[in-house]
Amino acid sequence: MAFIAHHRDTDLQVQTVAQHLSETGDLCRFFAKKLNLEQTGLILGLLHDFGKYSQAFQNYIQSAQGLIDPDDVCFVDPKANKGKIDHATAGAQYLYEALKNYGALGQGELCGQLLALCIASHHSGLIDVLAADFNKGNVFDTRIQKPEDKAHLQECRNNADPEIINRLNELLKPTDGAPELLKELLQKIFPLLGSSHETANTTINSFNVGFLTRFLFSCLIDADRLNSAEFSEPRRLQERLSRSVKPDWNIAITRLENKLTTFSIRNPIDTIRRNISLDCLKKAHEKQGIYSLTVPTGGGKTYASLRYALHHAKQHQCEHVFYIIPFTSIIEQNAQVIREAIEHPDDIHPWVLEHHSSIEPEYQTWQSKICAENWDTPIVITTMVQFLEALFSGGTKSVRRLHQLANSVLIFDEIQTLPINCTHLFCNALNFLVEQANSTALLCTATQPLLNQLDNNEKGQLTLTGELASNVALYLMI
Repeated sequence: MAFIAHHRDTDLQVQTVAQHLSETGDLCRFFAKKLNLEQTGLILGLLHDFGKYSQAFQNYIQSAQGLIDPDDVCFVDPKANKGKIDHATAGAQYLYEALKNYGALGQGELCGQLLALCIASHHSGLIDVLAADFNKGNVFDTRIQKPEDKAHLQECRNNADPEIINRLNELLKPTDGAPELLKELLQKIFPLLGSSHETANTTINSFNVGFLTRFLFSCLIDADRLNSAEFSEPRRLQERLSRSVKPDWNIAITRLENKLTTFSIRNPIDTIRRNISLDCLKKAHEKQGIYSLTVPTGGGKTYASLRYALHHAKQHQCEHVFYIIPFTSIIEQNAQVIREAIEHPDDIHPWVLEHHSSIEPEYQTWQSKICAENWDTPIVITTMVQFLEALFSGGTKSVRRLHQLANSVLIFDEIQTLPINCTHLFCNALNFLVEQANSTALLCTATQPLLNQLDNNEKGQLTLTGELASNVALYLMI
């Protein structure tokens, strides 16, 4: 018997549970590699829909396909039961039970909770593990303790394809006392918790472990949604595979440098703009970190920061450049400037994705709508609202994009407009992306907020690396 994960209405083809779990696992492993957590990503993908091996789910999906007669005792009303058949809890229970007993200090239980949370939440958004239902107690504990007749864990173990069970057994096999994936995850978690109780900042360390969980959740959500959509609409798979994994930044750099050579020096301000641009070029080859670019409006920040971003992305083999802009009133202008500098009519795929609420539908292509779902484009121009939603919002739509912020250059325009009520959260998240996920941030404005000297800094503040402009005092006289 083939256990069905999805069916395609156009040609009545089915995707088996084994295919979906394996393909999602491979995608999630690829995304989690950004944090050197490949095995962790793989097992999340392999177990996220493990509950689809239950007869309850199979009755539901086969009823939806018309494979079960409505008069049959096994028939389930597919419309009435859409989204109501729990197929996430079984995988969460599987992984939590497999890991919880490792370590004398609860290391295995911590990792088991972290990963089980991602699996159990992948349709709802991350469960609040501190929330309690008045009648049922802690929400997460309730899911983990869900009985067999509701979660179907043992039934799914019995029904699962041997190839899936074999892959899971290999990943969970102890080597020198513990599975390699547990060692892999703990190697990432321990530095986030601080080296000692004396130096540990509980607030920031707890945030970092939570943000790590959210990052892995992002990898799983994107992998699951991609695989499901690409089965449903195969041209989406062809579109993704036709794009390079990493952009050829040399092409973009050559086009931008050619554009810059057309700018003439007509007055002293043009000379200052050129010097700012040269400052950015010189600093582009330095180490990754969090930098400021203190330049006023009219100082050529768009071209200068783009020059820095492209050369820096090439230097450090980054995957994306993000422009995060506070106002939709200026985002379209900046996007047009960048497009004119980088894109060419003969390009098979666009370099630039513009993603914000003011985009008119008629200006969106099929490809741009797909790329907007997970920011899978070399250069993404978006708003601070969209950025903050990827970092912190509930549900699954926005968090899907979070993992793309790893191994990227993040350009923040007019950073002084950052909402005050999320300052510490923003700083902690940006520090994580730079320190743990190999990204670089550039904060652009004439009036730099002191995000590295915040009151209540025990709640988090930025760790600045340096300033790109060589003569800030002169530049601010523009």
